[in-house]
Amino acid sequence: MAPAPSLEKQYMSSASAPKKMPMAPRPSASILLISPTNEILLLHRVRTSSAFPSAHVFPGGNLSASQDGAIPAPDAPDCHVDGPAYRIGAIRECFEESGILLARTKEGRFLDVPEAERERARKEIHAERLRFVDWVEGLGGVVDSNSLVPFTRWITPTNVPKRFSTQMYIYWLDLPSSASSSTPSPALDLPTTSEAIIPIPTSDGGLEHTAALFAPLETWLRQASANEIILFPPQFYLMHLLAPFLAPSPSSSRKLSTNELQAQRTAAMAFVVGDGDGRGVTWADKVMSPVGLFMRKGDGRSVLALDKPGPELADSGRTGDWDRVVLAKFGKGGPTDVEVRTRKDVLEEERAAGREKGKL
Repeated sequence: MAPAPSLEKQYMSSASAPKKMPMAPRPSASILLISPTNEILLLHRVRTSSAFPSAHVFPGGNLSASQDGAIPAPDAPDCHVDGPAYRIGAIRECFEESGILLARTKEGRFLDVPEAERERARKEIHAERLRFVDWVEGLGGVVDSNSLVPFTRWITPTNVPKRFSTQMYIYWLDLPSSASSSTPSPALDLPTTSEAIIPIPTSDGGLEHTAALFAPLETWLRQASANEIILFPPQFYLMHLLAPFLAPSPSSSRKLSTNELQAQRTAAMAFVVGDGDGRGVTWADKVMSPVGLFMRKGDGRSVLALDKPGPELADSGRTGDWDRVVLAKFGKGGPTDVEVRTRKDVLEEERAAGREKGKL
């Protein structure tokens, strides 16, 4: 078997037609899980993982027909559309990987499950000896799939050996009710306050992850920019979009109030339900299939365009982000020097560099 092309070659050759029929992308789902203090959960994948080794990722994974219900066929119109299987799969994977169960009682409170039972169920569900939805319902709960907020879909380029069609969601864990909070706009569909105690996220025992941790978005982005952690373009890009809205308190001695946290969420949701570039496609419907535009000679970074949805959705009318690009240097250890820039600025820099070279 021929070795898989390097990450750099995979991305930089993605604008050309594949030599053979590409693999159909596997349906998968991930959650940007936001804590009661507006931090985000990332999981540190094991080095031996077949996907995103050693990287920090959102909880999520492939859909399972036996666990999540009917999965649309690769050529079905709804294969790349938000649906019940994607939502159940996202919440199931979040539970398996972090121990955080996004399920509620019929009265709307978070389902409280003893730690021993929660850990037993994680292992049994992962091994497919226990059906996730049946287990939740047996405890008198309901999987809280209605609270997931769609936030882009990512389809792996055609020449990458393992392809995924990943539905990204945001889930807002309830704000603490220790302080009064104004009621958010119903149109933004934000969760109410709650007295629920959210379990401390834990790894899955080293099966796929070695750590699970909430931290401010800007902290994760800063560590990735310094190449202290690995973030792949989708994770870096989506956190880059949300970080301006969910900034931590500027003073380490003062925590944000519930009202301030709520205001951050309201502003973030106002952005999420918009189209972002004025072309009429909301963030819920945007589809990103990164395409390498060129490699910068100055720093060797690939410039990835995000405006195309991939061949599976070429005639769907859905598009990605026309205004931004992701810069990254790809190597054996994963992407480094990741950055999100405006497409206009990066192209102008490249043209200016070309003109300068012509003068030499």
